[in-house]
Amino acid sequence: MTDERQPRADLDAVLKARAALHDQARPEAVARQHARGRWTVRQALSALADPDSFVEYGGLTRPVIDGMQGAADGLVMGTARIDGRPVDLVMYDYTVHGGSQSYLNHHKLCRMFAHAAKLKLPVVSWLDGGGARPQDGAPGRRLAPETFVLFAQLSGVVPTVGIVPSRAFAGHANLAGMCDCLIGIEGSALGLGGPPLVAAAMGVTMTPEEIGPLQAHAKAGVIDVVARDEAEAIQAARRYLSYFQPWQGPVEAPDPLALRDVVPENRRRAYEVRRVIEGLCDVESFMEMRRDFARSIVTGFARIDGRPLGIVANQPRHMAGAIDSQAAEKAARFAQICDAFGLPVLLLCDTPGLMVGPESERSGIVRRSARLLTALANARVPLMTVVLRKAYGLGFYIMGSQALRPAVLLAWPGAEYGGMGLEGAVEIAHGRALAAIDDEAVREARRAELLAEMQHAGSALETAARFLYDDVIDPAETRARLSLTMDTFPDTRDLPPRRGWIEPY
Repeated sequence: MTDERQPRADLDAVLKARAALHDQARPEAVARQHARGRWTVRQALSALADPDSFVEYGGLTRPVIDGMQGAADGLVMGTARIDGRPVDLVMYDYTVHGGSQSYLNHHKLCRMFAHAAKLKLPVVSWLDGGGARPQDGAPGRRLAPETFVLFAQLSGVVPTVGIVPSRAFAGHANLAGMCDCLIGIEGSALGLGGPPLVAAAMGVTMTPEEIGPLQAHAKAGVIDVVARDEAEAIQAARRYLSYFQPWQGPVEAPDPLALRDVVPENRRRAYEVRRVIEGLCDVESFMEMRRDFARSIVTGFARIDGRPLGIVANQPRHMAGAIDSQAAEKAARFAQICDAFGLPVLLLCDTPGLMVGPESERSGIVRRSARLLTALANARVPLMTVVLRKAYGLGFYIMGSQALRPAVLLAWPGAEYGGMGLEGAVEIAHGRALAAIDDEAVREARRAELLAEMQHAGSALETAARFLYDDVIDPAETRARLSLTMDTFPDTRDLPPRRGWIEPY
């Protein structure tokens, strides 16, 4: 029923002030944003939040400088639901002073981050702007009170998702760097210092896209997911959050028989490990993180029979699946996210071991590889390991040997075990004897014979006979075995208290 009476003056003033916040009341600002090829923050909000679920906080805030105007002081924030789950949203409005961080919208952020910490609500940030608003930097006025500290303290407490729709510099980039999952839209840019600071510090004039282009950050591991546009970015944010709540959608199983042919019989031939993941998990349930960074390892979230889990898989198509410094750090951080939010971790092992050589040592492999082992050894969540093919040296030890007490340790028929790469092992164990054979053909025949002996000793069946694996299985059985194993897992809400540990590097 509509009340057609004229509202009293005080209510009328409030209604007009609230109406002025929306796009319909700001056609020129909306037109400028669309001319940039970007959505307005209110458009993004409508796509991100469930219909009629958004409750705005601080919408009537205006710039602290007399005479300055700006809807919500450039920061739209509040509570909402995303696929039925309550969340907190903080969304910078580029149409208000370039989305700059003002004195009051810093205080708004502190309000929202403290709210998220108290109520244990995930936070989704729309990071569109170029840092602090210089006009607000009056003496005695702190531009950033506890903003960054409060956001950092949310790490591991609630899921945090950041979306960079255009440009995120300075303080915006600092917030972006602390997000569990950072989604960037093609053509966007981010950096700790924008063009004015770069010009002052380096004496060169550069555009934001020249300083911190999205693709450079994707390759460096800063960006977790690259999206084509706002709609895809918002869908990625929704999908990320879906792994941390019960799944309500359909469950479609892949064809299990397809897994029998993924790993080639020729042990020297590479294959795509993502095909294994697709064959194990619910159809279209896998969401990969940091695809362009540290390509010798694949990390991402998926579901098996509707139950979420994290996946860490060696990628034999890149460096034969060897674990280098970047791969170790990528997987370690991913494992920490899974542990923080109660997701079991599936380790798919096919690695010749840790990367060796002088270049690897200069990259800090001694310390950085330790990050992955430390993260997994201290994880509260269950681990599961499937050895797809190679399981050598410290690489296998880290990827879920019995030392890590995985809930289940399975191997496929072509699995190979060894304390190190078998070719190297032959040289170390028998190098002198081989060198003493003068006839080259005889020497190579003996080397091949020794290698075959080691291959047999490290084969799946021989290794299982020494109880290094729980079982060797038909690849087609793997999904069912993992699902039955997950049936035994305790409720993640009953995890033991988290143990703190010191990062090795």
